[in-house]
Amino acid sequence: MNYQWYPGHMTKAKRMMQENIKLIDLVIELVDARIPLSSRNPDIDELAKNKSRIVLLNKSDLADPHFNKLWTAYFEAQGAHVLEINSKSGAGIKSINGLVQEACKEKIERDRKRGIVNRPVRAMVVGIPNVGKSTFINSFAGKACAKTGNKPGVTKGKQWIKLNKSLELLDTPGILWPKFEDQIVGMRLAFIGSINDEILIIEELAVDLIKVLAELYPKCFEERYGIDASGDALDILQKIAENRRCFLKGEELDLKKAAGMLIDDYRSGKLGRMTVERPEE
Repeated sequence: MNYQWYPGHMTKAKRMMQENIKLIDLVIELVDARIPLSSRNPDIDELAKNKSRIVLLNKSDLADPHFNKLWTAYFEAQGAHVLEINSKSGAGIKSINGLVQEACKEKIERDRKRGIVNRPVRAMVVGIPNVGKSTFINSFAGKACAKTGNKPGVTKGKQWIKLNKSLELLDTPGILWPKFEDQIVGMRLAFIGSINDEILIIEELAVDLIKVLAELYPKCFEERYGIDASGDALDILQKIAENRRCFLKGEELDLKKAAGMLIDDYRSGKLGRMTVERPEE
């Protein structure tokens, strides 16, 4: 399947970020811990150069704990401050204020030498659609200040959110880049729901997911559906349909229903904690 998507409002969002970056001391970037590189927008590095950086491995509860540690080390080696979080449960959120102070200590010290005290750090929160950015902001602020939704593209405009005396956040819409040069990146984004399901062929997406999981986590099919991972990806999808009694009229298998079930199970963590992108790649 060809994975592609670039709504018009994202061009506007990128332009807005370029205009606002000069107001910012710190860039807080959310990535999905299951696909940390594929869920980063490469434009952010260019937009945020010379700014302090924090990378938050969100949805870390859905990712393989072993690879969470490896990805933390990977981003730290790039010069970022890194933290595993789960925006929904609030895990890791309390550690962020300390991390902000650490990331911006040079800026705070410069202000102090100029006689400027208690000026808040201004942070821009960035992340691609559906990575959990609005949920993170609401969890961090302790109140609902950002619109949330399980569909990509809920945040359409910018908004400033004053968290406390020492930190203000600028929320921005999620942006994807204009073209996936690597279709594997597009495929992984589709797995986690960053590309709107309505423009995808769900059976083909499920077959691609099965191919990846059969290689990386082959036992998940037996543990969740009581089937073995033998045969090709379509065979496995048919076995899932049979096991879960997904039938159309008569005995014809409903592969679309089975595909949707598999993808939902993956996204919700019912298949287990899985990281489908590895640092060694």
